[in-house]
Amino acid sequence: MFNQSTGFQSLLKEGGRHFSGVDETLLKNIEACKNLAQITKTSLGPYGMNKLIVNHLGKHFVTSDTNTMVTELEVMHPAARLVVMGAKAQEQECGDATNFVVSFSGELLMRAEELLKEGIHAVDILKGYELAQMKTLEFIEPLKVWSCKDLRSQEELQKCVKTAIASKQLGFEAPLARLVAEACVQVMPATPSKFDVDSVRVTKIQGGNPDSSFVVQGMAIARGPSGVETCKEKAKVAVYAAGIESQSTETKGTVLLENAEQLQNYTKGEEQRMDEFIKSIKDAGVDVVISGGSVSEIAGHFLNKYKIMVLKIVSKFELKRVCRTVGATSIIRTGPPLPEELGYVESIKVEEYASQKLTILKTRDAKIATIVLRSASPNVLDELERAVDNAVNVVRCVAKDPHFLPGAGATEIELAHQLQQFGATVPGLDQYAVLKFAEALEVVPKILAENSGHNHTDAITLLYSEHQQGKKNIGIDVEGGSIVLDAAENGILDHAESKKWAIRFALDAVLTVLHVDQIIMAKQAGGPSAPQGGGGGRDAD
Repeated sequence: MFNQSTGFQSLLKEGGRHFSGVDETLLKNIEACKNLAQITKTSLGPYGMNKLIVNHLGKHFVTSDTNTMVTELEVMHPAARLVVMGAKAQEQECGDATNFVVSFSGELLMRAEELLKEGIHAVDILKGYELAQMKTLEFIEPLKVWSCKDLRSQEELQKCVKTAIASKQLGFEAPLARLVAEACVQVMPATPSKFDVDSVRVTKIQGGNPDSSFVVQGMAIARGPSGVETCKEKAKVAVYAAGIESQSTETKGTVLLENAEQLQNYTKGEEQRMDEFIKSIKDAGVDVVISGGSVSEIAGHFLNKYKIMVLKIVSKFELKRVCRTVGATSIIRTGPPLPEELGYVESIKVEEYASQKLTILKTRDAKIATIVLRSASPNVLDELERAVDNAVNVVRCVAKDPHFLPGAGATEIELAHQLQQFGATVPGLDQYAVLKFAEALEVVPKILAENSGHNHTDAITLLYSEHQQGKKNIGIDVEGGSIVLDAAENGILDHAESKKWAIRFALDAVLTVLHVDQIIMAKQAGGPSAPQGGGGGRDAD
């Protein structure tokens, strides 16, 4: 009952651990978050480096997408996980700027560490950071340079998503932006704020190059039909969720066959019932059947006999999307469909791309559009899909708030410049934290310059001199020979609301880490660890 240990350790169960004080907790937590930010920093911007990650299942990821990185890394350190949670919250809220959240969090904590080592209390840093965040969100408002006025204009949507795609896939931003804009315009609802990212699907086909990608007004499913029919025009569609096969009985029975005639007659009843079932489907005017389960051989025979096209879709989520596309109701019984349960397609046909069969469903008023991506390797296809996903999320954000800021690090440098002027007027120790917050904002242009081969010191100095002259849209030139360019003129734009959310989430994570002064860890639950050889723990016979 009475623990022999003294001090705080006597309160804990045996095996529990306890850390306290600035050196043991705060600085170690900051160190963990800095290490995480160091991983993601080098992937920021168009010339960001990729990371090769092998997850616990042995699956390889070659990516520069921060959300994929932090998800697959399985970060275990409790403080670093707070930053990961901030990045995931940004992914859910905006679908973009996750790298900014992690990199900016790491930079803020690094600046806080400098202040802690100079003897400034964590509470003063917290106050200063909160004040700086409040002023930063105020300073963002006048910096808006462009807003998307027509969400049904492909040209304007291309301008919206081009920067988000270029940061992941430099060189392919023009064709990908055109595909995303085309797909989003097709499915844009009457009220744009109700735009659903799930309305734009992606199908990947290995072979070819990204320039040969295209958009389908409807769905494109990367598999061929189960029967011999491959093309139907203006067809009614029935969707059977449970598959098309004879139902087995609940009880088991034994059948004794005494002669050849009985053996021949044995399956006739089943054949007859299946024939009647398929005929009833055909009589309902159905030309296309989509099955969510298996299609038996006998059912396939009669479907071919009545010239009905059969498509098998295993994923229930995909089946749900197909129902939404064709306007059908999923049927879970084996019987003819009711008229109100049927869907309709303008055309359904099978095409072949690089030895891959692709079934394309085109509908009249498409509620879903599919971008068919093509590339030489699976890793490149996955990266293209992530870039498209980011771009579609930008469209969702634009549907709610159409305003944009200059990109290429121009906004961050302007905010840093204005915060430094404000920080000089702040009384007390909060001033140091406000100035450090301004320094931390330099992380974006600094990394963009480093990743594109410029000297970051020269780049930051040049940016400050331009911004002091009132040129608020000047940012880093990652492609040209010069170090800086006008971001607004070159169409490099960041979504304003996404930037605000990123600053909020980054600071929330940082303040939570700085609030911690003790770490108390209970002994891990669980039985004995598995043997090294990977056996089941039983004695060898």
